[in-house]
Amino acid sequence: MLTSNITIQNIIRSKKALLLDMNNTFMFGEDRFSKSEDYSIYYESIGGYLPQSVINEIIRNIYEYLDDLYPKENYRNNFPSIADALNETLTFDVSDSEIDKIVRTFSHHEHGYIPKEYIDTLHSLNKRYLLSAVIDIWAPKSLWLDTFKQHGIDKILSTASFSSDHGIVKPSPKPFEMVVNQLGVSKESCLVIGDSKRRDLGGAIAAGIDCILVGGAQDHRALACYANLLEFRSTASLLEARRIIAL
Repeated sequence: MLTSNITIQNIIRSKKALLLDMNNTFMFGEDRFSKSEDYSIYYESIGGYLPQSVINEIIRNIYEYLDDLYPKENYRNNFPSIADALNETLTFDVSDSEIDKIVRTFSHHEHGYIPKEYIDTLHSLNKRYLLSAVIDIWAPKSLWLDTFKQHGIDKILSTASFSSDHGIVKPSPKPFEMVVNQLGVSKESCLVIGDSKRRDLGGAIAAGIDCILVGGAQDHRALACYANLLEFRSTASLLEARRIIAL
């Protein structure tokens, strides 16, 4: 998208709502699924009884099953749940209580943290924009909702789409369109912000919404690219200050 800085600034100034990606946009340290990860540490802390080698294999199998399907277009609008992945990968029966512990262990390792400066940035952006989120996670959303509530983010997000609620993952345009409809605004007044060219920019383009990339991602189709959400906040704040002065 070949546009001048002045044009980009005018477009950003005209927006009313932000559709935020989460991972590596305002949450970090997520997806701790390396081959060396020991899932039994958390699992045992919540009362799990399966041996270390067994629970580690179960979690790795779930992750590898879902990770293989995640980029595939034919799973974009019907992505499996963790329960589906367990049905496909678990080779023996376990109780419902143990399944719950497995899901909680997976959630713990998929979940990240929100640095204070990003919490402050979200609250600051909410003074200027309607905030929403379009989030891809594989586990149920309860742990993330708890984190949002802990930091007061639940009060500033007007709406959010969690892929684990409906099985639709980015870059499908559907979750973006759902959020726009729930906000009750036009696509033209919205701006997607995320770190992934394929998922965030691709989904935004498919939905017909402008997108800004953060986190080092670069693509000529994006409206603009910033080092991170903090840098975008600084730019938005400066543009707002100029607008107020001009009034």
